[in-house]
Amino acid sequence: MRTARTLARERVTVVHGQPPRPDPGEALVRVHTVTLCGTDLHIFDDDYATELPIVQGHEISGIVENAPEESGFTPGDRVAVSPMRYCGTCRACRIGRMNACRSSSCLGCYEDGGLAELITVPAGDLHRVPAGLDLDLAALAEPTSIAVQAVLRGRPQPGESALVLGCGPIGLLATLHLTSLGVQVTCADVSAERAAFATRFGAARTALAGRDPIPDEPSLVIEATGSPAALDTALQAVSTAGRVVLVGLSGKTANLPVRTIPVKDLDVLGSRNSQRRMDEALALLHENTGAARDLITHRVPLADIGTAFRLLRAPDGLVGKVAVDLTAEEEPS
Repeated sequence: MRTARTLARERVTVVHGQPPRPDPGEALVRVHTVTLCGTDLHIFDDDYATELPIVQGHEISGIVENAPEESGFTPGDRVAVSPMRYCGTCRACRIGRMNACRSSSCLGCYEDGGLAELITVPAGDLHRVPAGLDLDLAALAEPTSIAVQAVLRGRPQPGESALVLGCGPIGLLATLHLTSLGVQVTCADVSAERAAFATRFGAARTALAGRDPIPDEPSLVIEATGSPAALDTALQAVSTAGRVVLVGLSGKTANLPVRTIPVKDLDVLGSRNSQRRMDEALALLHENTGAARDLITHRVPLADIGTAFRLLRAPDGLVGKVAVDLTAEEEPS
């Protein structure tokens, strides 16, 4: 079988090897599609807490080759794979917040992942893809679950107004979920093209960050950039007694007046990974297949995996999700 292995910084190669053998309780899955995100680019650039070499890919869809009888899955079943690993014993896991597990791991980030034609995974990490949802779109379930988690962390109410800062994939998927819940969403981004793209995901209004005023006072803000400037915007824009959810990640330091949070009586919440919301994510994608298909802006075969990573850092043009097709046989030109 073919496997794409990231060997060192900006160096990935497709190798041939023997198929894996599932351990007890594991299923063997033939990978159909892997979609890539910013974390994948950081790993490719050797700018992440990952030891290379590694097989990347944590946004995975595929078809079951075989599975334990007690799992309820049979050969031919279409599945999305949850890549997260939790210890189950730390305080976060014990109170149902395994997304914040202190010993968490993730396929494709800290251990070999989905950029291989065949993978083995615990059968409990398989999620059935709804009929009518194409397998390439089902690979989006993992990032969608992160967006769903962030939205639900903010306790949205139908009819209220929300602001989403950042129109990357997580911000766009959060917008899609918010609008499905009856929330009026304004999306802001430093790129006018990305902000305009948000209208395909239900945004009622868009704004160019740093230039356009934010209309109204949103009672909920989803900050999906990790930018200190965006955090300042979130705290200033949100209404009194509002909620701000931080899902964007960054190592940068933010400087802000401490008085803003208590004076406005704000709930400022972090959101990490998801609390096993893959099935909710698949349902959202199934109900919004047009938007899901719009999010995948580029497709490449596994044989051209280097191009896929280079697309992620393209400075020009709109790049949403890059989908790697593991069923394609053609070689790169």
